[in-house]
Amino acid sequence: MADPSSYRPKPGQIPDSPGVYKFRDEHRRVIYVGKAKNLRQRVANYFQDLAHLHPRTRTMVTTAASVEWTVVSTEVEALQLEYSWIKEFDPRFNVKYRDDKSYPYLAVTLNEEFPRVQVMRGAKKKGVRYFGPYGHAWAIRETVDLMLRVFPVRTCSAGVFKNAARTGRPCLLGYIGKCSAPCVGRVTPEEHRDLAEDFCDFMAGRTGTYIRRLEKDMMQAAEEMEYERAARLRDDAGALKRAMEKSAVVLADATDADLIAVAEDELEAALQIFHVRGGRVRGQRGWVTDKVEAVDTSGLVEHALQQLYGEERGDAVPKEVLVPALPEDTEAVSQWLAERRGSQVSLRIPQRGDKKDLMVTVQRNAQQALGLHKTKRASDLTTRSRALEEIAEALGLDTAPLRIECYDISHLQGDDVVASMVVFEDGLARKSEYRRFQIKGFEGQDDVRSMHEVIGRRFKRYLQEKERTGEWEEQPTGTPADGPAPTGPVPGPVPAADPVTGPAEDTEPREDDGRPKRFAYPPQLVVVDGGQPQVAAAKRALDELGIDDIAVCGLAKRLEEVWLPDDDDPVVLPRSSEGLYLLQRVRDEAHRFAITYQRAKRAKRIRTSPLDDVSGLGETRKQALIKHFGSVKKLRQATIDEICEVPGIGRRTAESVAAALASTAPAAPAVNTATGEIIEEDDGGSS
Repeated sequence: MADPSSYRPKPGQIPDSPGVYKFRDEHRRVIYVGKAKNLRQRVANYFQDLAHLHPRTRTMVTTAASVEWTVVSTEVEALQLEYSWIKEFDPRFNVKYRDDKSYPYLAVTLNEEFPRVQVMRGAKKKGVRYFGPYGHAWAIRETVDLMLRVFPVRTCSAGVFKNAARTGRPCLLGYIGKCSAPCVGRVTPEEHRDLAEDFCDFMAGRTGTYIRRLEKDMMQAAEEMEYERAARLRDDAGALKRAMEKSAVVLADATDADLIAVAEDELEAALQIFHVRGGRVRGQRGWVTDKVEAVDTSGLVEHALQQLYGEERGDAVPKEVLVPALPEDTEAVSQWLAERRGSQVSLRIPQRGDKKDLMVTVQRNAQQALGLHKTKRASDLTTRSRALEEIAEALGLDTAPLRIECYDISHLQGDDVVASMVVFEDGLARKSEYRRFQIKGFEGQDDVRSMHEVIGRRFKRYLQEKERTGEWEEQPTGTPADGPAPTGPVPGPVPAADPVTGPAEDTEPREDDGRPKRFAYPPQLVVVDGGQPQVAAAKRALDELGIDDIAVCGLAKRLEEVWLPDDDDPVVLPRSSEGLYLLQRVRDEAHRFAITYQRAKRAKRIRTSPLDDVSGLGETRKQALIKHFGSVKKLRQATIDEICEVPGIGRRTAESVAAALASTAPAAPAVNTATGEIIEEDDGGSS
């Protein structure tokens, strides 16, 4: 625990300008990022008597070892820089909302020649229009199925589309009128794009125009006694009305707004967002967060706005954002939102009428979400705590192992030997810390030797990071008041390589930027997949590096026995033990991660081609060669002049291709020994 007075800036050092500040721990990790209108006033508040600080703030300042800041011109710049740094450094003491599920969106891929309507999850892509999010994917599919009667836009995958174009036959949707079948040329690309844009306009809330147009056409067809066409238009209008009914009307037709509600207690907060477009609720989602910093409702709202709109532009930011409490600096946040939208954004608290009533509904959803989350977590947190305590007791550890690393070796009969490292913190998988290894020290199958190599490499890297941290020059605690104001974060010195041994294995260039570093933090417990030999190898690797404060154990698959170094008998945990269950989960996750990497590595090796060795020949030109000639065999038989006929292939490249294929030519044709048949080589690019 650090004493905040040891790194407190001197009086007058901190400027009284707007800016963003960072607290770092003893390992130079950024643990908290904040912004301020007046840096001097805000930062000084952290260095008052510890008894007067909020418990969470007190924990943060005693964990930190230094503070630094960056001066900016305006509060809007401070807001943007704070968001960027929170996203980049992932500070442990900042509020970070996490989705309670991965919400599906209805997406229209306007970035393709023939736009496609589909369900999408995850990060948003450029050039794609998104609608939602929806609570369930089936809700999207029901809506799309109704709308395809009127807007028959392509919904098939790229593979199905290409196959239909090749055969000249559309898929089933093309035959029943729910796809305009651009794959076989029934409509031009321009006509299909118009359909997709009309689809987007309808989803964006401009619904009245289309329904009125359909009803007008229906009446005209009836007057002209085209009754079949009139019936079709009647059914189309009905389908659009049913699609509209799936999203409730809550506000006036022209209203585009997001409503945000917060339910909180001392430890956690739940957030609910209703997305209203064209007066209808088009999407809903919720987040839950731990209140790891001392923050009130207005602070939670500000963090939510940053996360909601930090990556959005244009219409994705609504005209109106309704919140339960305004951020501390409402004007700066409103200006930031307006810059992202490109026009004015109203940020306010609803006071009366329909919007106030809808906010009550959103608030009720937030309360229910928080209650459900606490019910689930209470059991989960208790179980994880009991598991860690049982492991500590069984292995004779002084404290519960809050960080556990597990290692596994994977190979196929001695080929493609790889290893995995998975990390569990507080009993939960931390996938951003997972690492993969290729065995470099030898060839062949030797799990014990492989384990020794991997553990040695991992902790050699840890010692390097620890040594470099100790060798850093003392960092300034802030920007001197009489110096020029920096315009961005200033990195510390880059540690030099060891003058004797040079850069050690697995090292990479490293700057003092506060990002989590590979292998920089030690575990309390190392688990290896295996029995006594693997445990002994791991322990020997640690001993050779002089590390004696990290516990080691192994979990053998056969009887699920736990092996400790230098013990002849295993530790047998009860089958109902939560500690054993956690160790099994860690071991199984390491095995899954290792075998996934090994299979991918083997598949890549199998897919290798003689063209891979041609210098300067990229994947695009390799595919062009194979497509032009049909197979590697036919390409091998081609002359240099014939190879030069392929677009993008010059004479020098053609000569290199011919030479590479000649050097890998088979000595003799393969023969089926049972039938005597010569097997033709037609590998399409693999060998």
